[in-house]
Amino acid sequence: MNKSNEIIEINRLEYEASLWSRGLTAVAGVDEVGRGCLFGDVVAAAVILPAGLVLEEVNDSKQLSEKKRDRLYDQIVEEAIAWSVARIEASVIDSINIRQASRLAMKQAVLGLSIAPEHLLVDAETVDLAIEQTAIIKGDSLSQSIAAASIVAKVTRDRLCTEIWDTLYPGYGIAGHKGYATKVHREALLELGPSPLHRRSFLNNLFAEQQELF
Repeated sequence: MNKSNEIIEINRLEYEASLWSRGLTAVAGVDEVGRGCLFGDVVAAAVILPAGLVLEEVNDSKQLSEKKRDRLYDQIVEEAIAWSVARIEASVIDSINIRQASRLAMKQAVLGLSIAPEHLLVDAETVDLAIEQTAIIKGDSLSQSIAAASIVAKVTRDRLCTEIWDTLYPGYGIAGHKGYATKVHREALLELGPSPLHRRSFLNNLFAEQQELF
C-alpha cells in the first residue's frame, strides 16, 4: 500500500496515560479560543475527565463541524469530573495584550475548577500557577483533555456570538463570522465604526490600511 495513503492514528491519551501511571488522576486540559478575533472576549476552558475515559470523536474543535461540537460539548460536560470556563473582555485585552489576556483566561479557568488539578496539559502555553504542567504544541490535536477544553471554550464563545453579542450589536454579522476579520466584518467596521466590544488594539492596522486606499 502507498504509505502516503495510510491513515496515521494519533493516540490522544498518550500524555494522560503517562500521568495516570504516576497516580495522577486529576489531569486538566486547558485551552483558549478567540485569540485572533477583532471582537469580543477571549474564552478559556479547563476540563478534568475521568482517568481511562476514551472519547473517540474528541479532536481539535477547529476540525469539527458545529453540530458535532455541540454534541460533544454536552457529552464532555456530562462526563467531566470538573470543568470551568473563563472570559477576558476586549478592554482588558487592549490594556494587557492578547497573549497575556489568553493566559489570564486560562489561569481563571483552572482556578474555577471544583477539584484542584494535579497536572495541567496546556495548548502551547504556560499557566501562571504553581501546578505541574506540560505545554504541548498542537495540543488540541494531540491530547484528549486539551481537545475537550477547546470544544468547551469554542462552543461557549460561539453561543455568546450567536445568542447575545449579535443581538446587542447588530449590523456586524457577529453570528456568522464570530468576530474574526472576514471581509463582511471589515466592511461593517468601516461603515459603522467599532462597537464597545471591539478590540481597539486590533483595529489600528485595519483602519490605517483603509486610509491608504484614499
